[in-house]
Amino acid sequence: MTIIGAGLAGCEAAWQLAQSGHAVRLYEMKPQQFSPAHHSPLLGELVCSNSLRGAALTNAVGLLKEELRACKSLFMAAADTAAVPAGGALAVDRDAFAQYLTDKISSHPAIELVREKVDRIPEEGWVIIAAGPLASAEISEEIRRLTGDEHLYFYDAIAPIIEADSIDFSKAWRASRYGKGGDDYINCPMNREQYLQFIRDLLAAEKVQPRAFEQLRHFEGCMPIEEMAERGEMTLAFGPMKPVGLPDPRTGREPFAVLQLRQDNRHASLYNMVGFQTKLKHPEQKRIFRTIPGLEQARFARLGSMHRNTFVNAPRCLERTLQVKGHPRLFLAGQITGVEGYVESAACGFLAGLFAAARIAETEPLLPPPTTALGALLAHLHESDPEGFQPMNVNYGLFPSMKPRPRKRSERRLALAQRALDDLDSWRQRLNIATEF
Repeated sequence: MTIIGAGLAGCEAAWQLAQSGHAVRLYEMKPQQFSPAHHSPLLGELVCSNSLRGAALTNAVGLLKEELRACKSLFMAAADTAAVPAGGALAVDRDAFAQYLTDKISSHPAIELVREKVDRIPEEGWVIIAAGPLASAEISEEIRRLTGDEHLYFYDAIAPIIEADSIDFSKAWRASRYGKGGDDYINCPMNREQYLQFIRDLLAAEKVQPRAFEQLRHFEGCMPIEEMAERGEMTLAFGPMKPVGLPDPRTGREPFAVLQLRQDNRHASLYNMVGFQTKLKHPEQKRIFRTIPGLEQARFARLGSMHRNTFVNAPRCLERTLQVKGHPRLFLAGQITGVEGYVESAACGFLAGLFAAARIAETEPLLPPPTTALGALLAHLHESDPEGFQPMNVNYGLFPSMKPRPRKRSERRLALAQRALDDLDSWRQRLNIATEF
């Protein structure tokens, strides 16, 4: 099996194949060449956040993580090993996470890691393309040629990271929303006048402009902060800067707006600006973000940026088994399929590895139950309307409904989660997944 790309999906697919007893040749172009968003030679580099989002089963991504954990996912083993405090979310030390993946993949006797760029899809043998949302122009053209369908695309923006010891704690304070999870976040408050001036500054700031032939299409779940501000002056106050559940300990009252900073590494020396993905020019980011109370002297370990994310029209291009229609020896995995998010990308790689292992063994792939998060994600790729197909995070709206239907949303979600885990258990036992790491 040849796998192109050693990101989250590629590493997970390689691991599942290798654990099933199949030899894998895994290609990774780093460090010979880096995409615009990548900087580390390590495998599975996380680029736009260290958060793997909510951990509770009332959140579909929390259920997806639990399913992957139960299925002995390498991604989840790395995440649990590298976890850092993040309230009700799962966040990781990025370097520790990537190092764990790199060590496991590099040392597996059935995986050959080849550090070179691949421009052409091999003409023979089984292949998984997990080149990621920043697939090279050559591989993108290869996929377009094979699928016979133009790629869709959107722009993904990255949030800045701030050095913790440059934050002014005479203005900022530590707390999680509603007191859940301890003091895992740093909160920077704004009064009404400060907030409205901040919005005016955002709207007037210089932004990185796309090239003339490129069309801007942002994924709703990762909208740049300045794009949200253009939708109305109160959009941020009801969105990523909402103050609900975060009273200022100095006043006992909720401020008008709050910027939250989330721990970005294990040593708590770096903090990510939550929801502040941006395409502002770098000097503008420093100028405007330092007007936020508590960040007047902020040192930026990384400034925000934007990059193009490429994905195929999965309902038109892919079989339910993630094989390219008309080319059964070729699989796609990860965000290039139209799933969105780190966890979803790894889950897609997990499924591609299982399906490919079955095809190599000349057996029928065992599809996950549609009631599970894995099954719901797969259904999104196969059953969505191709005319309006867009990337999607896993969510409970993708799951088959229950009867009888609990009245409270939290109860409905917990019931869906319990049904999923029950159905997953019997499916997982039939897979006979290896447990050693």
